[in-house]
Amino acid sequence: MNDDQPKLLLTTSPFLKHREDTAFLMWQVNYSLIPVLLVAFWFFGVNAILITLTCVAGAAIPEWVLERGKGRRPLRDGSALITGVLLALTLPPTIALWMAFLGGAIAILLGKTLFGGIGFNIFNPALVGRAFLQAAFPQAMTTWAPPLAHGELFAVRGDLFAIPFTTPQLDAVSAATPLALMKFDAVSTGASDLLLGSTAGSLGETGSIVILVCGAYLALRRVLNWRIPISIFASVAALTGVLYVIDPTSTGSPAFHLLSGGLVLGAVYMATDPVTSPLTQAGCWLFGLAIGALVVIIRLYGGLPEGVMYAILLMNAATPLINRVTQPRIYGGQLAVSHLVARLTGRGAS
Repeated sequence: MNDDQPKLLLTTSPFLKHREDTAFLMWQVNYSLIPVLLVAFWFFGVNAILITLTCVAGAAIPEWVLERGKGRRPLRDGSALITGVLLALTLPPTIALWMAFLGGAIAILLGKTLFGGIGFNIFNPALVGRAFLQAAFPQAMTTWAPPLAHGELFAVRGDLFAIPFTTPQLDAVSAATPLALMKFDAVSTGASDLLLGSTAGSLGETGSIVILVCGAYLALRRVLNWRIPISIFASVAALTGVLYVIDPTSTGSPAFHLLSGGLVLGAVYMATDPVTSPLTQAGCWLFGLAIGALVVIIRLYGGLPEGVMYAILLMNAATPLINRVTQPRIYGGQLAVSHLVARLTGRGAS
C-alpha cells in the first residue's frame, strides 16, 4: 500500500448520498418545462424560442460570471435555466429581446444573488424579473398578440430586434387577453379555448392542460408540494363561485378564472418554489389559500386584470411568518401561534 495514503480515513455522516439532490430536482423541473415550451412554440412560433433563449442567456451569463469568481462551477444545478425559462413564459410573445435579456439579468442579480445565491432568496427570481419589466416597460408588457395561424411558425412578429433603450414599434396586430376582455368589456372566453390555449396572452398562458399534466408529473416525483397548487385552485374556485352567483355578468365563472391568465403556470411552477414557499404542510395550505384569495381580489377589484405575480410575491414575503406560526410544537413547549400572540401583546417572555 502507498505510504502516502492515510491508514485510517475519518469522515462525517451522511455516508450515503441520496440521488435526489438539488441538481436532480432542478433538472426534473427543466425537463417538465419542455412540453410547455413546445406548446408556446406551436401557438407563437419562433418568437417563443427566441425570447426563451434570450431570457436564459440573461439569467445564465451573470450567474456564470459571479459564481466563477467564487471558484464554483455554476449552471450545473440548472437553477438559472429554470429562472430564464419561467421568466420567458410570463412575457408577451412580441417583447423586444433586449428587454427579455435585461429581465433575466435582473432576476438573477436582484432576485437571487443579492440574497446570497441559491437557497437564500426570499422572492421567486423569475417573478422579480417580471415585476421589474412590468414597472419599467408597462406598454411592452401589456401588448399581446393572438396565436399564429398555421404555416407561420417561423415568421417573426413584433420588433424583437429593436435597439436597446429605444421605443420599439409595437405589433399592429394585437389582441386583448381573456382577463382584460372580462374586466373591461364583460366578455367571457370559453373554457375550451382557455384549456387548449388558443387565446392571446403570455407564452405560458397557452395550453393549461399541458401545464397541469407536467405539474402532475412533478407531484408524482415529489419534486413539488401538491398542497400549494391544490389550495390555490380551491381558494380561487370557492371565492369566484360565490361571487359568480351574486353577479355572473362581471365576475366570470370559476372555470374561467382557474384557466385564464397565468394562474395555472403560477400555481404549478412559481408558487411551489421550495425556497420561497413554506416548509410545513399546514403552512403550504395557508400559503396557497392566501395566494388564491389575493388573485381574486386583484383581478376583480384592482386596477389590473391579472394578479398572480403580485399575489405570489406578497406571500413570498409572508413565508417566514407562516413558517413560524405553523411550526410543530416541541413537546412541553408553547404553541407557535400562542407564543406569537403573547410576544405581540407584551405578555410573554422576551
